[in-house]
Amino acid sequence: MTEPVGLSRGLTHYGDRDFALYLRRSFARSMGYSTAMLAKPVIGIVNTASGYNNCHRLVPDLIEAVKRGVLAAGALPIDFPTISLGEAFLTPTSLLFRNLMAIDTEEMIRAQPMDAVVLVGGCDKTVPAQLMGAASADVPAIQLVTGPMMTGRWKGERLGACTDCRRFWARYRAGELAKGVIEEVEGGLATTAGTCAVMGTASTMASIAEALGMMLPGTAAIPAVHADRLRAAEATGAAAVALAARPIRPSQVITAKSVENALRVLLAIGGSTNAILHLTAIAGRVGVDLSLPRLNALSDETPVIVDLKPTGPHYMEDLFAAGGIGAVLRELRPLLHLDCRTVTGETLGQRLDADAEPFVDRAVVRSLAEPLLPVGGLVALFGSLAPQGAILKRAAADSRLFEREGRAVVFTSLDDLAGRIDDPDLDVTPDDFLVLQNAGPTSEAAMPEAGYLPIPGKLARKGIKDMVRLSDARMSGTAYGTVILHIAPDAAAGGPLAKVRNGDRIRLSVAERKLDLLVESAELARRPAPVPPVPARGYRRLYRQEILQADRGCDFDFLRQQPTRG
Repeated sequence: MTEPVGLSRGLTHYGDRDFALYLRRSFARSMGYSTAMLAKPVIGIVNTASGYNNCHRLVPDLIEAVKRGVLAAGALPIDFPTISLGEAFLTPTSLLFRNLMAIDTEEMIRAQPMDAVVLVGGCDKTVPAQLMGAASADVPAIQLVTGPMMTGRWKGERLGACTDCRRFWARYRAGELAKGVIEEVEGGLATTAGTCAVMGTASTMASIAEALGMMLPGTAAIPAVHADRLRAAEATGAAAVALAARPIRPSQVITAKSVENALRVLLAIGGSTNAILHLTAIAGRVGVDLSLPRLNALSDETPVIVDLKPTGPHYMEDLFAAGGIGAVLRELRPLLHLDCRTVTGETLGQRLDADAEPFVDRAVVRSLAEPLLPVGGLVALFGSLAPQGAILKRAAADSRLFEREGRAVVFTSLDDLAGRIDDPDLDVTPDDFLVLQNAGPTSEAAMPEAGYLPIPGKLARKGIKDMVRLSDARMSGTAYGTVILHIAPDAAAGGPLAKVRNGDRIRLSVAERKLDLLVESAELARRPAPVPPVPARGYRRLYRQEILQADRGCDFDFLRQQPTRG
């Protein structure tokens, strides 16, 4: 029996298949389609445009370009909406809604007739949600990202959201800049459509999507406003038609080997800590277990070779001009699994072989023999304070703080942090460890990007730029500093972090991958752990009941496949 194609797929149940197709075609014809078009394969296009999402301002233009590619290749393009996650416009945090978007994406792909689907998105949690949903639906899929912003200028200085916004805000908090100046800077940080101009979470996830093989080669770093972005969209539409004709499913592309390739790229580009959560969740949807000890093993042998903010001076537009993620993959070639299949049908090795005499700007993409750092940008820590692990972006941290013991200065919530961090009477010194509790995945805060605790005001005014900071929260990929994140189990789940008190001693050793709370177990047993309330209804109740800890990607337990070790 021939498999149904296009509108014949997944017919609505009326007890009469012929009637269902007859009714579907009649309704489709009301939209002006000819019978010839309705007989063609259908390419679904996920539409994530939203007035609340600046990163996606040009999604309508991308969709039109995708449609051109689909039509030219002989199929019918149909776009459909899903949730859109505008990072800066959501409360309490976009991570709360990533899994909801993944469910929306999965179910709309599965429920509606399409032979393949183009995933159009870019903002931080959007690409992970789309890849998670597509992996679970397992319909042939290809990712198209919106692309990064171009940089702006302020008094001769090049600016890009959002590493520079944090840098200037820190100077403002330290009393170095007047209010009028910070308002001027605000107007120059984000001057075009697109995702953040640095190697933040959005750019990191775009890079990972290309490394996984879920995107056309060379398309991760194209700026949002560049004409090549529209050409990439058109080519993606054509590639989706080829996918429909010769199906390659996400489960055939996202494998244990391709996930390891993506980890290598993440480490080599000095990418966002958030990517560990997202890649773990994506891998979990196809039954691949990404372990933090394996991350450490790869990090020890994968150097940082990309010199972008927040760890270097350059921006995503520079990476695009320097050769893009293709240049990174070619440099990492000896470390990669080259037999991994991609959405174009070729293997990663064949994809890299196709690049004849490529240009590489070595100021941006270093060689494997002469890296920026000899080891990877991220490292996992374990110990009595983080039994299931924690994450440090060592590429963006002060190595002088890596081996030390300090006194805990504890903030019990985000409100407590906001209320006391700039109190002139705060008992804190530069050698202390700032600790934030109750900002993890099971807390009411739902794991916001609050792990980048500000330097206390009285220390910032004395010129202190970095301190050891610990929490169960996340940190924006655009941020920097000696910030330990994703402590698991989190405080709201009763993890050891919940029992830290002011004055406790904490020992950090990056060399030994250790993070320990130096308090006797008997004393810890006497300290109460919080029991957060469960929301009464709706999605937030589902979230609270099903959310997993950071080491398992903060996905919902019932959405993961049973893991296979790889």
